[in-house]
Amino acid sequence: MSEDDFKPLSAARVAVLGLGLMGGSLALALRGRCGEVTGHDINHATAASALALGAIDRAVSLDEALRADLVVLAAPPRVILAQLADLSRRPPPAQPTVLLDLGSTKGAITAAMAALPPGWHPLGGHPMCGKEVSGLAQAEAELFRDKLFILTPLPRAAPGAWRLAEALVQALGARLLLLPPDRHDTVVALASHLPYAVAALLVRVALASPDPALWAVASSGFRDTSRLAASDLTMMVDILLTNRAAVRQALADYRAELDTLAGLVAQGDEDALRAFLEPPQQRRRLLFPPAE
Repeated sequence: MSEDDFKPLSAARVAVLGLGLMGGSLALALRGRCGEVTGHDINHATAASALALGAIDRAVSLDEALRADLVVLAAPPRVILAQLADLSRRPPPAQPTVLLDLGSTKGAITAAMAALPPGWHPLGGHPMCGKEVSGLAQAEAELFRDKLFILTPLPRAAPGAWRLAEALVQALGARLLLLPPDRHDTVVALASHLPYAVAALLVRVALASPDPALWAVASSGFRDTSRLAASDLTMMVDILLTNRAAVRQALADYRAELDTLAGLVAQGDEDALRAFLEPPQQRRRLLFPPAE
């Protein structure tokens, strides 16, 4: 395959399927950095709003979107899987087409990508950014800047497709990291999916308390620790259900640590308790130094 089959990003037509927080932000960030940014959303009002906002050059049909040089699937994981199933039933694209998703889990998605008809050059993607609120109204062009953008290797993607995807990451101002799908799902379960689950469980425990004074005393510590519990529920349910093995293992590891902590508190051994809590304190301070 000739490298001429893949346009440089500056000349490429990019179609974004799904114009919520992630898709809208990506479209905003790409304006002026590629040949054209088009958008498609099953909610026609959302597509019209994206056009009015200046996030996209044109709102297009699904058929036209799939004729772009680079197609970006910006939706929850199970919606992406449904989109990939639809693509597998369609005729192959008339020209080599790069396909990139923004899903938060990668195993099932990249497996579905590997089964697509010839002509598709798919890459798994996961920008490690977001908000606990969703929707186009929350989109911003700087959402990806200085954030990690993970790409997962698929052997069927030609080198030119990889170069186009890497150029997109660079245009967003993000930092690129390559990870295979299984390793991605394992580490992200610990770094992202488990924190959501812990935040949700923290609020559930508080909800079980009959004392209304709890909500009066809940301050910055509770606010900061529980922030992720407010995340978009559709997105998080999709994530938990499409990364079940890794999430279950992460929850099991967390349960073991929680049981150990409960035992140490019951024993009342101050030295043992301090020894247990010091490593996470030190690692957290190294990872995110306190503001001066």
